[in-house]
Amino acid sequence: MIVFDLSCDAGHHFEGWFGSSADFASQQERGLLTCPQCGSAEVIKAPMAPAVPKKGNQLADIVARGREDAGKSGPEEGLPAASDVQPVSNAPMPPEVQQALEKLAEAQAKALKRSKWVGNKFADDARAMHYGERDAEPIHGETSVEEAERLLEEGIEIAPLPFPVSPPEELN
Repeated sequence: MIVFDLSCDAGHHFEGWFGSSADFASQQERGLLTCPQCGSAEVIKAPMAPAVPKKGNQLADIVARGREDAGKSGPEEGLPAASDVQPVSNAPMPPEVQQALEKLAEAQAKALKRSKWVGNKFADDARAMHYGERDAEPIHGETSVEEAERLLEEGIEIAPLPFPVSPPEELN
């Protein structure tokens, strides 16, 4: 699951959750993305720093908090109260943050080199390894939030990747 900061042509900023970068691109191309504040279909990714949870097993908590926040409404149904809106800054990130993100990206790249891309078979393969139906090996792939929650409920340890990953067939 990937969370993107999005913005519309009217300058409204909001968050969107997608199964992958390709899912975002597909929905954007088909005009399925609209601003929740004004309804504009001119939606793009806004500059952002990735949200990195402390531990991978906190995914269910993060998803639950996101759902709770989605249920809250402001003065009009589905709109945030004016006091809840945070200004967006285009200021450069502090050097310490930039260095931390670079180190995190390097660590993810090393981990991905040692793991196997399984695409949308991630949940099935993780289950098969957990229950001893196949040999365990490091894997990475895609799954839905609901399926990730079920894996965690079954005691299968998974963790979201901090940065988007392109499937090998999409790389140059």
